[in-house]
Amino acid sequence: MRFQSLNVLICSLIILTLSIELCAEEKAVRKRSDPSKINSPWDDLLAGINSPEEWIEHKKEIRKQYLKLIRDEFKPKKPALELQFHDTVIVDGVYRRQLISYQVEKNERAHAFLGVPLSLRGPAPAIVALHGTYAYGKKRAAGLIDNPDKAYLDHLCRRGYVVIAPDHFVAGHRIPQEGPYDTTAFYKKHPQWTAVGKFTYEHSIAIDVLESLKEVNPDKIGALGHSLGGHGTMFLAAYDERVQAAAGNCSASFFRQNSKVEAWSRDRWYVYFKHIRPGLLEGELPPIDFHEIMALIAPRAFLDLSGLNDGDPLTQRQRVLMLLKVMDVYELEKAPQNFAFYVHGKGHSVAHESRELMYGWMDTHLKPRSVTKTTLVIP
Repeated sequence: MRFQSLNVLICSLIILTLSIELCAEEKAVRKRSDPSKINSPWDDLLAGINSPEEWIEHKKEIRKQYLKLIRDEFKPKKPALELQFHDTVIVDGVYRRQLISYQVEKNERAHAFLGVPLSLRGPAPAIVALHGTYAYGKKRAAGLIDNPDKAYLDHLCRRGYVVIAPDHFVAGHRIPQEGPYDTTAFYKKHPQWTAVGKFTYEHSIAIDVLESLKEVNPDKIGALGHSLGGHGTMFLAAYDERVQAAAGNCSASFFRQNSKVEAWSRDRWYVYFKHIRPGLLEGELPPIDFHEIMALIAPRAFLDLSGLNDGDPLTQRQRVLMLLKVMDVYELEKAPQNFAFYVHGKGHSVAHESRELMYGWMDTHLKPRSVTKTTLVIP
């Protein structure tokens, strides 16, 4: 009797387990659903904006905040370029690379490499190629040293672009006495300005250089870069409307949703925004953030590339939400085809597919339609 009771009990447990599993399977059936609105911390970009006209007015206010953030009012008077050509090298019979210099402040000259394809038959599209944090910046951009993945000038000249690759103002020919990327001397000279204002202003002057060249089509100017050059591209495109196409790769994290936001205003080495440090230490963020700065570029073309595993993964996932809101602006400006983003898992890199996307983006927005148009096979 005891064995029979035990068998009955075991059978009952088996039946109960199967019943539970069947119920669980029934509950796991997915039902049809309509898409729900995605709410995020970036929704303030278009809060209260109900028409393109309202957005255009709001955009003017955002630009004021942007110029205030970089303290543009403290930039010096723009000097004459006094463009000089120092040496010339012909690379593989494909393009001419020249070391050039030009004035960016009174008695202060910037150095850059200028690449001009030899096959040009008229004015060509041109690109400002911005290097990342690297002591010998423009040499890497020209493919002369370090990582050839970042040799933008070489790559783009071979694709038919005129390219200027300037040194960051604390790198290359202008490394300060304190060392590469140390902004101590800069803030002694310009205590009210910002490093971001300085490099953005200088990159805008690099566009002046391009416009002075007969080989350049002034209506087809782009900008791209990685890391420091990536967010430098965003700052430049938002600042200078002559940039018709921009691509920023692995740019820095924004102000909100960033546990390391104080890095934007360090008390040593490279200080982006010295004046916002007191507020950051009190937990107060600037009144403008990356989604608003990116929105200033609309309706001109902008591509953002980033790695979900580049730094804090939670912050990088917020980037995706932020970019969705920027797309809303491009749709409001009736130019959704001019905005795109690519998110990958290769960390802080500029891998093959990222380069191809950036260069293809430039081809699409700066070259004639015939260059990217596909055709059928002729029988």
